[in-house]
Amino acid sequence: MKLKKISVVFLLLGILPLWLMSQNENIDLSMIYKIKQEGLRNSSIEDLAFWLTDFVGPRLTGSTGINRGNEWAKKKMEELGFQNVRIEIAREFTRGGWDNLKTYAAITSPYYTNFSCNPVAWTGSTNGLVKGEVVLMDVKTEADLEKYKGKVSGKIVLMPTMATTPNEISFEPLASRLTDAQLKDLSMASSSTQGGRRGNYDFATMRAQRELRTKISEFLVSEGASVILNNSGTYNIPRSTGANYTAGEKEPIAELNLPFEDHGRMERLIRHNVPVEMEVEIKNKFFESPSVYNVIGEIPGTDKLLKNEVVMVGAHIDSWHGGTGAADDASGCVVMLEALRILKNLDVAPKRTIRIALWGGEEQGLYGSRGYVEKYLVDPKTKEHKPDFDKFAGYFNMDNGSGKYRGIYLQENELDRPIFEEWLKPFVDMGASTITMRNTGGTDHLSFNSEGLPAFQFIQDEIEYGRGYHTTMDTYERLSIADLKQNAVITASFVYNAAMRNVKLPGKPFMKPLPETERRRP
Repeated sequence: MKLKKISVVFLLLGILPLWLMSQNENIDLSMIYKIKQEGLRNSSIEDLAFWLTDFVGPRLTGSTGINRGNEWAKKKMEELGFQNVRIEIAREFTRGGWDNLKTYAAITSPYYTNFSCNPVAWTGSTNGLVKGEVVLMDVKTEADLEKYKGKVSGKIVLMPTMATTPNEISFEPLASRLTDAQLKDLSMASSSTQGGRRGNYDFATMRAQRELRTKISEFLVSEGASVILNNSGTYNIPRSTGANYTAGEKEPIAELNLPFEDHGRMERLIRHNVPVEMEVEIKNKFFESPSVYNVIGEIPGTDKLLKNEVVMVGAHIDSWHGGTGAADDASGCVVMLEALRILKNLDVAPKRTIRIALWGGEEQGLYGSRGYVEKYLVDPKTKEHKPDFDKFAGYFNMDNGSGKYRGIYLQENELDRPIFEEWLKPFVDMGASTITMRNTGGTDHLSFNSEGLPAFQFIQDEIEYGRGYHTTMDTYERLSIADLKQNAVITASFVYNAAMRNVKLPGKPFMKPLPETERRRP
């Protein structure tokens, strides 16, 4: 009996801290009500989305478009009444400045058809309008290149299809909501599993294909090919990609991404000994290597002791150049702007400062958020904490398209689970209640999370992700406006709660690295 009593005491001692954390979340339900009313009845999501997509246009890192986007965002933050608004340098960008000025491609024989296409960023121009027969690089190994020596100079070259399996018609819907079963799986997942969009990839095969592709590209440069045509994208939608280029190097060969429908048509014709002729004209502009910038604004804190602590929200303002970067990631930018607009319109007086950052250079390697962390939080060389590290009170990111929030990824930070459980209760009716231990990657919250700081990405429904991200189709039409309104409301509530807590959101406790000998044990 005595042992049983002791066990109960220890059990209670284990549960008590988590219970107390939960009970200490004094949610201001009247403020949550106001946030919902303002965000759902007086939303400016549609207006913000129009200006950042249709008006600003594509925002490739290092282009004139991203400068246009940054200037618009700064002006909009000032109009909304944010303070300390600035466009701030994050990092230097070695690829250089690049704009696409003209793109045209069409089959002229055996019949005329113009193609939807997208130039590969940081590739060069054609010498005016190039006309001629298309040469298919039927190359499966490096040795196959020998048969094309002296045969591709000045030619339009069709790269081989690298896929080892034929395309199959999919009977899955293009857009879908996360099901109850999928959300339950997320909530039950262990910290060792990876969330987000991840598949089962044969990395060895992919590596071999990349190496062969590099050899082919080097061969085409040495032989003086005129244009390279790639198989890229589906649904007759070319994808956006960038060349491995450093400012000051010789301009790469002009290169186009074609949808696999158009690429496949030409490849099949040529393999059936039907000559294919094309005309192609590409005009690109290179200019001096620019820097990567972030656009930052604030609602200042008011508490005498806590006003120097900072709660952050963010999304990346850069995009690829094919569409207007709507889902990726104007959707996140307008949600974050709207969340702070809601709070500003409600005249909130947050204890902590609420800061918004629209990051530059995310698509090229998290340049903006990493630059911010290096400047304010952690020395990149010594890993020593800077003064603002201890003032960091949490970061919330959105970069999973325009689907509505269904919950939040903890990034293995179990300490925040009971807090977020309370914060999500007012949004169960909106379908947002799932909390998962899983990590999700690929975007700006990682810059903070990697330093042990409390930084999170929301779980979202995937809306046309396969054909919307990094394609010419990523335009205003990819936005689910109703979902974005809900997201802004939930973001505003999370930010408000984080800014008003008596203590900061807990980050991950420091774990001393294992000795090298320990890490090598099976």
